[in-house]
Amino acid sequence: MTTAARVPALDHTPATAPTRAVAVFAHGGTVASVEPPRERALSLVRMRAIQEAVSRAAAGRGVEAYVVRYRVAGWNGAAADAHADVRWALDQVRERHGDVPVVLVGHSMGGRAVLRAGDDPSVTAVCGLAPWTPPGEPVGHLRGRTVVLAHGRGDRWVPARLSADFAVRAHRAGVHVARFTLPGGHGMMRAVGRWHGLVRDVVLAGAGLAPVRDDVRAALDAPAPEGLAVEL
Repeated sequence: MTTAARVPALDHTPATAPTRAVAVFAHGGTVASVEPPRERALSLVRMRAIQEAVSRAAAGRGVEAYVVRYRVAGWNGAAADAHADVRWALDQVRERHGDVPVVLVGHSMGGRAVLRAGDDPSVTAVCGLAPWTPPGEPVGHLRGRTVVLAHGRGDRWVPARLSADFAVRAHRAGVHVARFTLPGGHGMMRAVGRWHGLVRDVVLAGAGLAPVRDDVRAALDAPAPEGLAVEL
């Protein structure tokens, strides 16, 4: 099957109360590949764990959760395949649930994809985890959204300086952005509870189901660079 003929998919964890919001999760990938993602790829397994942690706290409050299953494992230059698949997912969410708030969560390549898609009219907040944000990645389209980034200080795959640069440029462009740093590397295996807790709280606040927690609010309100390098 050619790349053009493939269709992305969504793994769905339904809410256990009337739907009030949707969280869409996008996992990591690689720079260039037209092969489908492996079912047991660490990036997908790790994102499923994050989604499950969020759903345990949020499904009973009406949050539907979807994990995007990409057509291909790579970003692939100008094709930006993961970004296209997240856009497709947002259209699917609208068809299924109508006009409800959507929070996007993405790790690594998925972080880049959800940040690119953050201007969708349904999106209220974007959470980028160790996002792959190369120099020049657009930022101005995120004005009007809440953007929370987190990055491991020991990340060797996607250096933390990339998200730091992205956050600074976004802040200068008028984006409501906060950025946190944590111990550990790209797999988010250290301080797991802090990663999961941050994502959970960003999703609930972005969905309008909980107040913004104090440290996130303080970081969002702080001037640069104070609010863009907060230790979590």
